[in-house]
Amino acid sequence: MSKLVYLLNGPNLNLLGQREKDIYGHATLANVIKACDHIALSKGMILKCFQSNYEGQLIDWVHAARVEADAIVINPGAYSHTSIALLDALNAFEGPVIEVHVSNIHAREEFRHKSYVSIRADGIIIGLGVQGYELALEAIGKFSN
Repeated sequence: MSKLVYLLNGPNLNLLGQREKDIYGHATLANVIKACDHIALSKGMILKCFQSNYEGQLIDWVHAARVEADAIVINPGAYSHTSIALLDALNAFEGPVIEVHVSNIHAREEFRHKSYVSIRADGIIIGLGVQGYELALEAIGKFSN
């Protein structure tokens, strides 16, 4: 039986490959999803990908994941540093959660150094560019439900 993994992306990640290329690189979100789909397929996973610039929408997807997903890979973007509500939603999810950040948040502005999502995450991949998403899926494959 295949594992269903939600891949959630927060604010401004729809602009990957278009904004601050020196920080986020040239790969687009579509490139990321294509690479992740390939890895998921090779690992016997089904991937459902979502992106929103709205906190409430991300929370709604986490709630939906409680019912149907086995795992969550999430790049919460700036909500990492501000959203206790997203943390609370993730705390209600029983499967593994892997947090991904394209840039090294600890090498950036001080306000980016703390992530509320990290409190819940079973694993965190930071600063490895978009390859972090692929590594997160590899890690999800090591969890069993």
